Amino acid sequence: MIERMFRRTLGSLIAVLVAAHAACGAAPAAAQAYPTRPVTVVVPFAAGGGNDIMARLIAQHLGRALGQQFIIENRAGAGGTVGARAVAKAAPDGYTLMVGHSGVFGVAPALYADPGYEPRRDFAPIGLIASYQQVLVVHPSVPVHSVADLIARARKDPGKITYATAGVGSGSHLSTELFAVMADIKLTHIPYRGTGAMQGDLAGGHVDMSITTFPSVFGQLRSGGLRPIAVTGETRSPIYPDLPTIAEAGVPGYQATNWWGILAPAGTPKEIVDKVHAALTAAQDSPETQKRLESEGADIVRMRPEEFGAFMVSEMDKWGKVVKESGIKAQ
Repeated sequence: MIERMFRRTLGSLIAVLVAAHAACGAAPAAAQAYPTRPVTVVVPFAAGGGNDIMARLIAQHLGRALGQQFIIENRAGAGGTVGARAVAKAAPDGYTLMVGHSGVFGVAPALYADPGYEPRRDFAPIGLIASYQQVLVVHPSVPVHSVADLIARARKDPGKITYATAGVGSGSHLSTELFAVMADIKLTHIPYRGTGAMQGDLAGGHVDMSITTFPSVFGQLRSGGLRPIAVTGETRSPIYPDLPTIAEAGVPGYQATNWWGILAPAGTPKEIVDKVHAALTAAQDSPETQKRLESEGADIVRMRPEEFGAFMVSEMDKWGKVVKESGIKAQ
């Protein structure tokens, strides 16, 4: 009887071990076959914006490289946090990805009391796609031709110079607040509902200045409707190489760039993360992608998943400090 019990127990144990071995082999096998059906790429903003354009460009390349459709799904709301929450709660199987930018992962965790996700805990970074500098512009009616002029004028009349942004907590807002803090000046914020909404007042001289994206003001720069003063990156822009950086023009250490990255829900198998990252790298190597991004004033940035994760944490720390020191509140 004892022998029969031993055989039954041994048989059950072998069955469990076989099942466990099969389960362990299933994940790598599934990752190798990935993707076997269309992949959803969530964009946490409305169609037509910079984040949406970037996501569609990359999704086309991922689809060609991996042999499946990568379908864009726009889930806008609350500064990108609605879409980010949805991805954070999605199944970690590689079939829900997200293209988000610095505002969603660098700013929103500090700006909102509870955005509904924690980037370090809820996402698996795949790779940084690109970053882009912003440009400090003033209306020609403002007697300012350099960063030094602007700082001197702001110190002479604190709060008199107004600046336009795409809204509270936007990249243009945070970049200008960082500039004001580091230059030790006081400016008056005039928020708008998006980049497009502020362009008319900025070009019309109703607002003095802005730190904004190159594409949003290309037309006014070419026509002379706005005067460029400096760029926000660590190096000069290839589009306007004669423009100094804000750092070299009088605010040492200043640097503010927006960036886009692709992420998956936490727990997504490493094999899938690596596979998407390899396809992303191939997309970045494409002359078509490089030409398109350069025309938008963007710079391709290559980072391995772990590097992107560390970079994202450093951005959270940086912009969280700006939000706290400036007293910015989400609206």
